[in-house]
Amino acid sequence: MSRLWLRAHRVRTHGALWLGALLLAACGRFANDDAGKGTGSGTRIVSVSKQHTEILYAIGAQQDLVAVDVSSVYPPDTKNLPTVGYHRALSLEGMLAAAPTLLITGGRGNMGPEPVVQQLEALKIPMKEFVAKGDDLESTKALIREMGAYFHVEPRADSVVRALDADMARALAPATQQVDTPSVVIIHYGRANNSYLTILGRSVAGQMVRWAGGRMALPDSSGMRALTSPEVIAKADPDVILLTDFGYDRLAGMQEIMALPGVGSTQAARTGRIYRVEENDMVYLGPRTGRNVEALRAILHGSPKA
Repeated sequence: MSRLWLRAHRVRTHGALWLGALLLAACGRFANDDAGKGTGSGTRIVSVSKQHTEILYAIGAQQDLVAVDVSSVYPPDTKNLPTVGYHRALSLEGMLAAAPTLLITGGRGNMGPEPVVQQLEALKIPMKEFVAKGDDLESTKALIREMGAYFHVEPRADSVVRALDADMARALAPATQQVDTPSVVIIHYGRANNSYLTILGRSVAGQMVRWAGGRMALPDSSGMRALTSPEVIAKADPDVILLTDFGYDRLAGMQEIMALPGVGSTQAARTGRIYRVEENDMVYLGPRTGRNVEALRAILHGSPKA
């Protein structure tokens, strides 16, 4: 998430000329219409889902990708593309500049603001929502295969799924010899407005922690919650604290992190087990999930550098 709020919108808009071009490109095409299935001459794809963006690159179907939302930060090649805003705060001007003929989404409920979404629908830009939701491991593999079929790269998609299976098998294998289950707190975005936004057990990150041989120190009542009382973290007393990159990078080193209310008195602080993690490695499942679980296991059971 390192560029989620910091990355500037590189918008090139030319008013009515772009609007006219976009209307022509979208003419006769409707939401989720598969008539233009896959890639082809003149295809201009905009992805507003970081999960789908990564899969596009993994299956080798990114050649017609012309813009992404600002949360699409992997692979690094995405930094060469214009952005159209955050997927819940899309920029109509950015969309007009990209002139998409296909918009890949994680579902209409993951797009906003509503007035912009309604304008995009009025322009009849095809919005492709895949059937597989990618919210668990099997569904993620189904999504990779579904996207492979849509873009006519089925062998490449099958290869990505096989690699994911092999990576997960390797990441889970040490669990049979595991002797401890460290408790974990994940602080998302760092600290703002005198509260911590924390990722809880009912989340992809929570599942990854469990795969990696840990347990979530805070109740699993939801996927994410703002904690207005730092004492909650102190009382949870986690063995390990993970800070996502955006919050971690805003702080001036470990001394400032240790001074955060509620953090300094924890077992994690006393033993120096506070680590930076990439937000985009933790909040969705994809081709690298097995490798990310393996890296997380090294944090929870090894001695990586902070």
